[in-house]
Amino acid sequence: MLKIRLRRMGATNRPFYRVIVSDSRQATTASAIEEIGVYDPLPNPPQIRIDRGRVDYWVRNGACMSDTVRQLLARATAN
Repeated sequence: MLKIRLRRMGATNRPFYRVIVSDSRQATTASAIEEIGVYDPLPNPPQIRIDRGRVDYWVRNGACMSDTVRQLLARATAN
C-alpha cells in the first residue's frame, strides 16, 4: 500500500521535511517512489511547497495521506 508521508531531514535541532510517496510496509528511511514537496517549519511563517497535481495523481492511484500531510496540504491551500 502506498502512503504519502513526511521524511525528516536536516541537522539536529534544525528540522526539514520532504513530502514523499513510499510503500507503507517499508521503513521511513527506505527509498521513496517520488518526492512531491517540502516543509520547512523554522521560518516564520513556515514554508510549505507541495505539488497538488502529483498528490491528486497518487491519491487516484490508491495512495493514502498521513494525518500530518493532510493538515499541511489544507494549510498550504488555505494560503
